[in-house]
Amino acid sequence: MNIVLHEPEIPFNTGAIGRTCVATKSTLHLIKPYGFILNDKNIKKAGMDYWPLLKLREYISYEEFMAGVEEERKIALPKVWYATTKAHKTHTEVSFSPNDYIVFGKESAGIPEEILVDNEEQCIRIPMLEEARSLNLSNSVAIILYEALRQQDFPFLSKEGALHHLQWKE
Repeated sequence: MNIVLHEPEIPFNTGAIGRTCVATKSTLHLIKPYGFILNDKNIKKAGMDYWPLLKLREYISYEEFMAGVEEERKIALPKVWYATTKAHKTHTEVSFSPNDYIVFGKESAGIPEEILVDNEEQCIRIPMLEEARSLNLSNSVAIILYEALRQQDFPFLSKEGALHHLQWKE
């Protein structure tokens, strides 16, 4: 899967999302400008020691990002989904494919309206109370990404854990 952050503003969110991408074998795509310096200590703090393992791609603009998607469409058929509170359908009403992109907007304003209007059929939302403006960006990424991976039966991911049976001394 591919997670795209369009002009992210908060370094802690980007770091946490990077960590989620590493844990799910997803690629993180960042579209400039950022509201921080990419090597910010807050990114490293949120991403912990996972950041060096991250598959990261950067773009100077949305247009450059879309040009890269068009190149990939010559090989695969990824869809580009747009996560927004303005969508008519929820993230559980669509079918995700392994190479799809899920675009998230900046924390203060979301994805620009002109992009959403041009891609209305690919817009998805997370259900929430009408009074709530939005969820935290890193939470939104995790919710939608894990739904996409659930639909694919969690490829590459470990689905079982193990308890370590400790013997307590009395």
